[in-house]
Amino acid sequence: MLMQPTIDGLKTLKLFGMIQALESQMENPDAKSLCFEERLGFMVDTELTSRENKRLQSRLRLAKLAEKASLEEIDLRGNRGIDRAELASLSTSDWIRRHQNIIIHGATGVGKSYLACALAQKSCRDGFTVHFDRASRLFQELAIARADGRYSKCLATIARKNVLVIDDFALFPLNPEQRQDLLEIIEDRYSHSSTIITTQLPIEHWHEIIGDPTIADAILDRVVHNSHKLHLKGESKRKDKAKSLELVG
Repeated sequence: MLMQPTIDGLKTLKLFGMIQALESQMENPDAKSLCFEERLGFMVDTELTSRENKRLQSRLRLAKLAEKASLEEIDLRGNRGIDRAELASLSTSDWIRRHQNIIIHGATGVGKSYLACALAQKSCRDGFTVHFDRASRLFQELAIARADGRYSKCLATIARKNVLVIDDFALFPLNPEQRQDLLEIIEDRYSHSSTIITTQLPIEHWHEIIGDPTIADAILDRVVHNSHKLHLKGESKRKDKAKSLELVG
């Protein structure tokens, strides 16, 4: 039987996973011992896996994570403040289904951004959409959007994401526009999506950075009281890496 017309038909239908499975079966003599239902089942499974992999790659690409990180690669040795049981719980992504937040606090270089990216990557793997931005860049993008008339559209795009990662929050005091931006973002996400915030500044000092007491209360009430709080400790990973490079050199 000539298979090329069948392959051409599958290409027209864009069933590329099934093409891959069919060609694999044609090259494998053992596949001939399988019944029709088994061979068809393998083709369908391959197609489903191929499509899910493409969707995952699309979610990761759109997330624009700062680091290629995964929870499986996190070093839990030493006293870093990472609780194994809590990390295992967060790895289920149930915190997203419950519309909870995560606040990761610690000194510079201890791995806050890496952990945030690892949690976000696992979110993508579990089928959730993610948007990653440094706080400074997020406010800059919103300022540009406000100037060219895309402000509402930009806020709506952020609001649709299941998980928003705000990296390096509270490095600088917020101006009035930035305070309002943050309130709009948090208000849009409250009770139906999740936010990860990394920061060097303890939560009790966020009022000073946000500036306006009323707005600060509104933001903290919607973020802090429904969040998992992770405090990372230990030496800077960047310093450790620099020391390793010096030893190698």
